[in-house]
Amino acid sequence: MENTTKKYWKGIEEYRNDIEVVKNAEKEFNLEDLDGGTHRRDFLKMLGFGVTAVSLAACDAPVRKTIPYLNKPESVEPGVPNYFATTYAEGGEFCSVLVKTVEGRPIKIEGNKLSSITNGGVSARVHASVLSLYDNEKLKGPQKEGKDISWEDLDKEVMAGLSSASNIRIVSSSVFSPTTKKVVADFTSKYPSAVHVTYDANSASGIIEANEASFGKAAIPSYNFDKANVIVGVNCDFLGTWLSPVEFAGQWAKGRKLTSGKDGKHTMSRHYQFETGLTTTGASADYRGMIKPSQEGALLVALYNKLAGNTIGNSAFSDELLDKCVADLKAASGSALVVSGSNDKAIQTVVNGINSLLGSYGNTISFAKTLNNRQGTSAEVAQFVSDLNGGKVDAVIFMDANPVYSHPQGAKIAESLAKVKTSVSFADRADETAAICKFIAPAPHYLESWGDVEPKTGSYSLQQPTISLIYNTRQAQSSLLAWAGLDSDYHKYLKSNWKSNILSGKSWVSVLHDGVYDSGASSDGTVSFAGDLGAAAASIASSKDGGLEIAVFESVAIGTGNQANNPWLQEVPDPISKVTWENTLAVSQKTANELGLEKGDWAKLSAGGYEIELPVLIQPGQAHSTVSVAMGYGRTAAGKAGNVGANANPFTNGVNWTGGASIEKTKSGYTLAQTQTHETVMGRSAVVQESVLSEYVKDNKAGRFEPMIETSEGAVKPYTITLWNGHEKKNHSWGMVIDLNTCTGCAACLVSCQAENNVAVVGKKEVVRAREMHWIRLDRYYSTDADTEYQINPSHLEKMEHASENPEVVIQPMMCQHCSNAPCETVCPVLATTHSSEGLNQMTYNRCVGTRYCANNCPYKVRRFNWWKYYENDQFDYNMNNELGRMVLNPDVTVRSRGVIEKCSMCVQRIQAGKLTAKKEKRRPVDGEIETACSQSCPTGAILFGDMLDPNSRISKALEVEKEGRAFHVLEEINVQPQISYLTKIRNKDLVDSKAPGMHSATEHHEEEAHAEEEHNG
Repeated sequence: MENTTKKYWKGIEEYRNDIEVVKNAEKEFNLEDLDGGTHRRDFLKMLGFGVTAVSLAACDAPVRKTIPYLNKPESVEPGVPNYFATTYAEGGEFCSVLVKTVEGRPIKIEGNKLSSITNGGVSARVHASVLSLYDNEKLKGPQKEGKDISWEDLDKEVMAGLSSASNIRIVSSSVFSPTTKKVVADFTSKYPSAVHVTYDANSASGIIEANEASFGKAAIPSYNFDKANVIVGVNCDFLGTWLSPVEFAGQWAKGRKLTSGKDGKHTMSRHYQFETGLTTTGASADYRGMIKPSQEGALLVALYNKLAGNTIGNSAFSDELLDKCVADLKAASGSALVVSGSNDKAIQTVVNGINSLLGSYGNTISFAKTLNNRQGTSAEVAQFVSDLNGGKVDAVIFMDANPVYSHPQGAKIAESLAKVKTSVSFADRADETAAICKFIAPAPHYLESWGDVEPKTGSYSLQQPTISLIYNTRQAQSSLLAWAGLDSDYHKYLKSNWKSNILSGKSWVSVLHDGVYDSGASSDGTVSFAGDLGAAAASIASSKDGGLEIAVFESVAIGTGNQANNPWLQEVPDPISKVTWENTLAVSQKTANELGLEKGDWAKLSAGGYEIELPVLIQPGQAHSTVSVAMGYGRTAAGKAGNVGANANPFTNGVNWTGGASIEKTKSGYTLAQTQTHETVMGRSAVVQESVLSEYVKDNKAGRFEPMIETSEGAVKPYTITLWNGHEKKNHSWGMVIDLNTCTGCAACLVSCQAENNVAVVGKKEVVRAREMHWIRLDRYYSTDADTEYQINPSHLEKMEHASENPEVVIQPMMCQHCSNAPCETVCPVLATTHSSEGLNQMTYNRCVGTRYCANNCPYKVRRFNWWKYYENDQFDYNMNNELGRMVLNPDVTVRSRGVIEKCSMCVQRIQAGKLTAKKEKRRPVDGEIETACSQSCPTGAILFGDMLDPNSRISKALEVEKEGRAFHVLEEINVQPQISYLTKIRNKDLVDSKAPGMHSATEHHEEEAHAEEEHNG
């Protein structure tokens, strides 16, 4: 790796060479503590009878009863999917999507490329939402006080309660549906005492209030990360969870893409990130600083003072990285962007002042089109809580809101809610809030519903049902219309509203087909900053260091917890910590040492009279004297998959952090369900390749590791020496190019693959045993320039510790590489894994006998073994264990059974379908019409798939340019010739900053080590 001592490591355990990691690195399969485990010799002993008996039993297949169509729907053809455009809009999140349905059941979510906002990108939560449709723990119909009731009786009783009420509240998450807002307006016309309270579980109130004070606009502007040459994020995970992450990730990626060659693009944005816990955004940044939550305001005041040259407050914050950041911001004036994830009005006012100084408004920030998916304000919600606690509310309706769980004062809300005369929830289950309400009028899943949204001014997206109602549910809008004495047909109401107020003569059918509609409407985006910076700075100065501080954050997979009962999301490894199935107390190594905490400990975290108990995670990149805890966990009424972890919401304190915390160890010896050291590739320096922009500009091969093999004729490249005859690819050669520059680790590809390929959920205990089944994993590597190979000189230990506090991070998607010289193919005794004429490594499941020789021989460790039958098995009581949950399965992909190896097929079913379509039309497949699940859903376009034999394909053109640039194969030296290429990670940082402080060169180090050895030997 071009003369570097940089060391890559997956976790603290691997970094220290913990005995467990070293021990398991030598094992192919983790068999420890396996109940009823069978050893190899015992297996061979039973072969004589056992295999024969099993074979005979397999012939006794269960009887499946099928019911034919009496009258087949005209649009349904068996085995032929239909696609419907609709919209995911849950809890303030938005994505315009296409839904794949097979014979009337939705099985897969894809992005809608016609959307000008999400542009075909999809998040992990959006992908997983199709599984939430088939959650059999949802209510089957309306209830009153826990007992079933008819809709007619419920309507009568609710209307009677509303008619007698004098103070009605409708509490909902941000409503950015224009038609739903009209429904609420009609409802309040019927009941004038009704007040609509907007409550967001992860609020952006601070931005809204600061913008109203600064510009007279109580709204969130559009952010244009693609127009920014310098980006500064302060505790703002805009690539993972902040406001509109799918949109922002796509914009950010445009500024990070590079192209090799003389006429290529050799410029990229520079990204600074200051944060408490390591996030996907911080991991993707060029420069990253660690701050406590209490320092956020002081940092921004210091930043403003350095930019403006005057003082708005006494900020003691000082940092070399901040000085560098200031210089870059000044140079990029007009194309700079500073964002903060704080919910503090004062901090956001200073951010507005900074962006105003930099000339960002009208360039990288625009009020012409505002973001509408966060509208709630803290004052509005606080007034509701006060009125509820004071007994002033006699009727309340909850719509897409669960404040008993998610609000910091949830316990008080629960206590007061029980006293309200008429309380109704539209929740799909008896969740924490609904269980206390007198009535539950369950609303259907969004894939069963009609609706619309306006996520940005003038940009609309329609929602249509893709399946008939599964249970006896009714849309919230229909209920409100019925209770207002109006026609409850919401579809008719929606269509009428669009034709009257939105379409402007355009065809309803056409817009419904496309799923999106841009009216072109916008407002005057001209703004002039008039915020009170002095008052803001004074408010910030009053926020003192809180000792041990708790930072509550939103995780990429679980979010605020509204899909907590989704096992796909629970089993998604966190992109940074790689923990599944629970939240943790994340602390730095230094803080852990000070508090006497170690890996495997549980601890009690207390602050403000509230406490939780969770396992401890020692997390590199965590600011000292802080604890990060994910929200969205600790549900008590989500369901059997979702009731895990502990609820951190009471710690949010309105601004997502609190000080004055204490932590106390309670027990030890616990094993986290953490995947970071599974399938380890320790000691292989050719896995990750990276450099810095200045070096890349000089040499497009900067950072490349190009192995050479010594022969009698001199050094040659590995692929020139082989005993293989190779595989001829006459027609197609399918492959991928993955850009490490734009992969953020968002996990959209992982969940998309799981949905497409019927990948099983195995549960927490099996993950602990390294038996997760995901076909694609997102390897997260920490890196350090400290030399960890030679430890004779004690001074190296200090360097290693410093480098591990705030390491650089590389995220590398890793799936089957579909090697042309595949080591797995040569060792399979039954030819279950073979090579196709189109470059694919194929698996024949009914031929596999489970020897696992292929997995043992795979250098990339991407094969998965089915230790159990994961479907129709009470031991794995997830979606595959009930008939409703199995409706999500893709009929084009075999559900694998026990004892079978599986791995990435490069979505061969999609390839075959695309080829058949082209064949019927007497043409070759067109580039882009065949996509794998992972490449289709990536919001940043980091994964490029195509036919490498098609000279006009995007992948062929990319490889033509990058073969003498950034393109490399992982472990090229072993000459397996993968079909998947990676593009080197390029950071836009100064060369001197790419080395850890105080590091020597490799030559200097070896001289130092030799000298130390001489002294040691006397």
